[in-house]
Amino acid sequence: MPASPIRRLAPLANEAKARGIKVYHLNIGQPDVPTPQVGLDVLKTIDRKVLEYSPSAGLPSLRKKLCEYYHRFNIDVDVDDIIVTTGGSEAVLFAFMACLNPGDEIIVPEPAYANYMAFAISAGAKIVTVPSSIDKGFALPPVEEFEKLITPRTKGILICNPNNPTGYLYTMKEMLQIRDLVKKYDLFLFSDEVYREFCYTGAPYISAFHLPGIEEQVVLIDSVSKRYNECGIRVGALITKHKELKKNVMKFCQARLSPPLLGQIVAEASIDTPQEYMLETYNEYVERRKFLIDELNKIPGCYTPIPMGAFYTVVKLPVDDADKFCQWCLREFDLDGETIFMAPASGFYTNPERGRDEVRMAYVLKREDLARAMKILAAALQAYPGRTN
Repeated sequence: MPASPIRRLAPLANEAKARGIKVYHLNIGQPDVPTPQVGLDVLKTIDRKVLEYSPSAGLPSLRKKLCEYYHRFNIDVDVDDIIVTTGGSEAVLFAFMACLNPGDEIIVPEPAYANYMAFAISAGAKIVTVPSSIDKGFALPPVEEFEKLITPRTKGILICNPNNPTGYLYTMKEMLQIRDLVKKYDLFLFSDEVYREFCYTGAPYISAFHLPGIEEQVVLIDSVSKRYNECGIRVGALITKHKELKKNVMKFCQARLSPPLLGQIVAEASIDTPQEYMLETYNEYVERRKFLIDELNKIPGCYTPIPMGAFYTVVKLPVDDADKFCQWCLREFDLDGETIFMAPASGFYTNPERGRDEVRMAYVLKREDLARAMKILAAALQAYPGRTN
C-alpha cells in the first residue's frame, strides 16, 4: 500500500510549525472558501432524539436531491442508480471491489490521483498507466497507446475529468475515443467527476454519461467535498445503471452499515446552495488560477501549462529531485519565518522516476497567500543547493 504523496510530508510540516514557521499549504485540495451557509445552518439545527443508521445506500431524500442535481447537467439518472458513499474515495474503492477480480487490470492516464493505486491494491487489481506529458499540457495520449495495453485481464478504463493532479479537461473528441474503446472491448468506464463545477473553457461540461452507447458500462464517481467545500463530512456517490454491479456494490455498503448520517443531512441541504455562491466560488478560482499560473511561469526555470479544470496544476521546477526539494523547504528553509508545503509529483506516477522535477500545487488559498507563497518559492529555488539551472 503506497503512502499518500499528498500527506506523507505532513510530519515535516508539523515540525516546522512547532518551530514557529508559518506553512502555506499548496499540497492538498482543502479549499479555504467557506462552506455554504445552508449546510452550516442545517447542521446547527438538527433536532433528533437518536442519531440512527441510515439505509446502506444512503438517505432516500438525499438520493432524490442528487438526482435533481445531476439533471441540471443533463446526466440522465434515476434515484435507484445512485448509491451514497463515505466520500468519493469509498465510491472508487467499492467500484473496484465490485468490478475487479485479483489480477484484473485498469488502464489509467497518468499522472493520476495517487489513491487510485491504493484502492486497486485493496481489490487485488493492477493499475496499468498511459503516461501524458507536461510538455503537451497533459493531453490524453493517442488512443492507440491505450489499445496497445488492452489484454484479456483488462476490465476498465479510469479517467478523472477535470483531472487531479493536472487540471486537464478532456475534450469531446478524446471522450468519444475512450467511449469507442470501452464499447469495442466491453470495458467499464470509471469516471471520477468530482470537479465538474470547475471547468474554465466555457464549453459545455462532458460527463461519461453523455457518451451514447455505453450507458450500462459507466461507473460515475462523485463527491460533495469540493463543490461545497465540505471535505470533512465525507459524503460521495457511486452512480451506475448496471444492475448486477449495483447489487455487488450494495454488499460492500451493507458490510460498512451506512454512510455518515450527519454528513448526508448537510449534503442534502447544500444541494440548495444559492447559485450566487457557486458563481462567486467559480470566479474566485478563475482569478486564483490566472494569478498562480502567471506567477509560476515568471519564476526562472519554472513551467506549468494552463489547467482548464479543477484547482490543481503540475509544475516543472529547476531542481534535481522534487521530493528532496519539498522536504528541504519544510526542514531547512524559511523566508522571514514562512515556508511552503507542496506535493511531489513523483507520487502521482506508478514509476517514481517520472515527475522527478515536478510538484503538484493546489490553488485553494486566497490570492494574498498565493502571492506570498510564490515569493517564498522563488527565494527557495535561488537558495536550494540542488538547483539544476
